Amino acid sequence: MEEALKQFRIDNKVALITGGAGLLGIQHAEAIAEAGGIPVLWDIDVTNAEEYVSEISKQWKVPCRAMEVDITSGDTIKDGLNKTLSDFGRVDILINNAANDPKVDNASEHEWSRFENFSIEMWHQDISVGLTGAFLCSQIVGTHMAKSGGGVILNIASDLSIIAPDQRIYQKEGLSEELQPVKPVTYSVVKHGLIGLTRYLATYWAKAGVRVNAISPGGVYTNQPEDFVARLTNLIPMGRMAKKDEYKAAIIFLVSDASYYMTGTNLVIDGGRTCW
Repeated sequence: MEEALKQFRIDNKVALITGGAGLLGIQHAEAIAEAGGIPVLWDIDVTNAEEYVSEISKQWKVPCRAMEVDITSGDTIKDGLNKTLSDFGRVDILINNAANDPKVDNASEHEWSRFENFSIEMWHQDISVGLTGAFLCSQIVGTHMAKSGGGVILNIASDLSIIAPDQRIYQKEGLSEELQPVKPVTYSVVKHGLIGLTRYLATYWAKAGVRVNAISPGGVYTNQPEDFVARLTNLIPMGRMAKKDEYKAAIIFLVSDASYYMTGTNLVIDGGRTCW
């Protein structure tokens, strides 16, 4: 058993985390550090990340960095990769976590989210960050891994990568149908697309030693309105949303040798929602 548990360690391995300054990005970084790895937080705005970097380093006694990287630009991704290699000499893990996720809250202001009204500008922006960004990071960082003996790519998808959003949970009383807020189409398209990218790269780079998997988490509780939480939890057999730190163990499993014989897989962790 002791030998099996050792496989979850990633001591001194360097993990790039896109969207590293976000809610789950920070959780991923903490998980990497706790398992002995070196988290490097990539984000277009690292203002919020800086305060977490020193805390992570202090608590788990590992180096931790925050880098300003625009994942929609191949040149800045290459710069981020080169800087990481200069600082640490290696890159072992890429976690494609970045995505636009506009919140569906003030219903009267969210007529834009409905499919009929969804702008091409918003479409391009969301696809650029969530899907093209993952493609570019995988292309640039993954190519380096493939030439350097292997590595791991983990794509952060969603339960909405395998089901459609249930728009009823976003409904607001007193609004006509055409003004009801909905989960935007781009979120589903991006998350479904990440699963396709996962399977493509898993087979493409299998012989090069690059494993590629995805995780599809359910919704995380962050003090959302009570009516929304009640509607969503009614769809979940376990009767609750996830806590923000409940995906850490799964992240470590998928980026460590504990999952060494896994590639091309989408690990769904949703409290049972997709069982119904």
